[in-house]
Amino acid sequence: MSPSFRRPARVTSPARDRVHRRCWRPRLAVGAALLGALLGSLAACTPTPAREAAGDGAEALRAAMDSLTSVIVYDIFSPPQASRVYAYASVAAYEAARHADAGARSLAGQVARLAPLPAPQPGAAYHWGAASVRAFLVVGRQLTFSRDRMDSVRAHFDRVLARAGIPRADLERSLAYGDTVGARILAWAGTDGYLQSRGMPKYSVSREPGRWIPTPPAYMDGVEPNWGTIKPFTLDSVAAFRPAPAIPFDSARGSPFMRQAQEVVETARGLTDEQRNIAAFWDCNPYVMNVQGHTMFATKKITPGGHWMAITGLVTRQAGSGLVPTAEAYARTAVALADAFIGAWEEKYRSAVLRPETVINKWMDEQWQPLLQTPPFPEYPSGHSVISTAAAEVLTDLYGDAFAFTDSTEAMYGLP
Repeated sequence: MSPSFRRPARVTSPARDRVHRRCWRPRLAVGAALLGALLGSLAACTPTPAREAAGDGAEALRAAMDSLTSVIVYDIFSPPQASRVYAYASVAAYEAARHADAGARSLAGQVARLAPLPAPQPGAAYHWGAASVRAFLVVGRQLTFSRDRMDSVRAHFDRVLARAGIPRADLERSLAYGDTVGARILAWAGTDGYLQSRGMPKYSVSREPGRWIPTPPAYMDGVEPNWGTIKPFTLDSVAAFRPAPAIPFDSARGSPFMRQAQEVVETARGLTDEQRNIAAFWDCNPYVMNVQGHTMFATKKITPGGHWMAITGLVTRQAGSGLVPTAEAYARTAVALADAFIGAWEEKYRSAVLRPETVINKWMDEQWQPLLQTPPFPEYPSGHSVISTAAAEVLTDLYGDAFAFTDSTEAMYGLP
């Protein structure tokens, strides 16, 4: 069952429904801005003990998310690893922000292993946007490698807040609460089996027919073969939503398996420019190896999960979502992505299906190359399809079927 972010007594409130209709009315998306300007918009707001005005802190949280994505790209996190970072950081942001809305529920007791978090001081004034972003950055820093980069973001955030005219005691109290929430979330993250998975065996390449093997040009080892052992957030079992079995391997000409490979070859021959652009837009391979003669170098890009977290930021901005709805959207989407990756990866290495590139090169055309570089893990199921469906379901549940937006996520990577 999906966790609830709202108290039951308020779910059917007509007054609340009217408020949410106003908050979700589409408006023109705000263009990208410097982090300082975004943080300044948060700092200019006046904190209140129980509630913040619509939009207070939301833009700063979006800026923090963009900064985390930049670090994840720089550190070359694999898609599953990135999803874990997004999930814990987003839950931390939500747990600190939710106190701005008396109707927002904690995820403690709803998602696996999360115990109740410390409550704010009764009656004390807090700047919930500051607390939320601080909690987000505390977790993001600890779960990434380039901590100096995260430190720079936090230092800038702190400087902006220090000049914002917020009473010093209130600001210190808010940041301290963010630190507390962040520390508790990190302790929770330590119970999911991630560290134990670092010591597990790598994927073993074998001669078994139809079993996945590394692909050119880098022939990288299988990425995260033990990710299916990571404890999920909401799934009762990692195998709860296993897909139908993959088509059995059969190299005989005309077999169902080889017909799939032939379909790939024929489709690749007739691609239009639009189809090529669409494929590049959704590639999201975080580590593409480029080969020029005897030289090989890597191109870093956003992960599939990072793409969807960016979409979440676009959607919440366009909808005019304030701090708590924005934090909720990030947390819902990130948790769904994380569990989707765990489930998909468990099946990938359980069935270990060969990639089309391997099949076509060995049995059909040894010179054939795919449009996009084949990522280093088994074929089935499509990770993009699994995680994108999960994210789309969450955002549709939040914003409805009729919500339209323009995805400019890949513009920074030169894609239209």
